[in-house]
Amino acid sequence: MEEQAVRTMLQKHLAETDADVAHEMYHEDAVLEFPQSGERFEGVENFREWRRIYPAEVDYDLRRIRGRDDLWVIELVATYDDGPLNYGVAIYEFRGDKVSHESIYVAEGWEAPEWRAQWRAAEQG
Repeated sequence: MEEQAVRTMLQKHLAETDADVAHEMYHEDAVLEFPQSGERFEGVENFREWRRIYPAEVDYDLRRIRGRDDLWVIELVATYDDGPLNYGVAIYEFRGDKVSHESIYVAEGWEAPEWRAQWRAAEQG
């Protein structure tokens, strides 16, 4: 996969409100994992259905995408029901032009400690 094709696919996925359309990027036998909670969902139908009834409004800001060939990583910021920022990393493995495996990690942000300020680069957006 080329970066622009992956970027376009992921932006469409994150912005799409129709769950059927949003999940067209996955193979039917795709796997979704949340290592932090130990959850594993096998088959796109299983994770598409719970996402369809997700109890919060989620907004995403795609920050960075990196990868090549069949392995891509995105960094994003998400808010749930206009709450605090949550930082996330999603690892996508492709088989052909569709996702076969996705792993999602989510963490809260924190204030940078002042003691290491002299070594920091300029702030990132």
